[in-house]
Amino acid sequence: MTRRIAMLAYPDVQVLDVTGPLEVFARTSRWLRDNGKHKGDAYRIEIVGLKRGVFRASSGLRLHADRSFGEVRRGLDTLLIAGGIGTRRYCEHPPLMRWIRRQAGWVRRLASVCTGAFFLAEAGLLKGRRATTHWSWCARLARRYPDVRVEPDTIFVREGSIYTSAGVTAGMDLALALVEEDHGREVALHVARELVLFLRRPGGQSQFSAQLAVQFAEREPLRELQAYILEHPRADLSVETLAGRVRMSPRNFARVFTREVGTTPARFITSVRVETARRLLEESSDDLRAICDLTGLGSTESMRRAFLRTLGIPPSRYRERFNRHPHSGAGA
Repeated sequence: MTRRIAMLAYPDVQVLDVTGPLEVFARTSRWLRDNGKHKGDAYRIEIVGLKRGVFRASSGLRLHADRSFGEVRRGLDTLLIAGGIGTRRYCEHPPLMRWIRRQAGWVRRLASVCTGAFFLAEAGLLKGRRATTHWSWCARLARRYPDVRVEPDTIFVREGSIYTSAGVTAGMDLALALVEEDHGREVALHVARELVLFLRRPGGQSQFSAQLAVQFAEREPLRELQAYILEHPRADLSVETLAGRVRMSPRNFARVFTREVGTTPARFITSVRVETARRLLEESSDDLRAICDLTGLGSTESMRRAFLRTLGIPPSRYRERFNRHPHSGAGA
């Protein structure tokens, strides 16, 4: 079976919103075929435009619409809608709104990337639903469509058959999640590796988060344990304590965790603590000792070493570069 994946695009669209997710599906098709997992193409991708032919993205690059939206009726498996500065001009286009509403009743999945969420909201498809968009547009989406429950700090949101993702590269996270739904985690993992992507940033992860380059275990109780670690970075997270929570011996726990997650418990815990500290350095004026205490990183010296190992710069320089408070505490 070949699934048709269509991306709705228009003049002044964000080119990565269009090509990023489509590349994920195209690469999946190739990987499945090359590895004897699927005869023929698992996905057939296409761009649907306002009219057939060439149009310009906001970058100035030219894209080609295989067909106009008016030529597309039933038969799509998944319809994605890209974002970009052209959203403002076209998200109230009456014939396009009617077409999107009809497609919502026909396709298996309807998704938006970045400000593509405005098309879904304008079509009335997000009413009473959770949704997200690019972080800089979340407040505007909430003001303009007060009946949409906007989640501003989320990579992507699924509400039944409707998906919305944050900006630009988050569309690739969403596409990987859709591939995982269709073909399983192992296939999505191979595709993510080929594209040098994470598999996958969870939908609930911060739109700014970039350091948790680890995988989530496929099965419980390790998946639940990882969530506990994320929520309690300052807790006692020794191997003995964590092994006790999942009723394993420390040795077996370390072995199973490494196999399932792809990294050791110690490295996973350090990455979580550095990630938490990173956010506090960006968003708060707490001094470094307080941040060490809140994140479980111990002393300022151990925090400095962890930052150098993980990010390549010490916490003090990280804060100078990214903190939004002009007079934050100094330190290591």
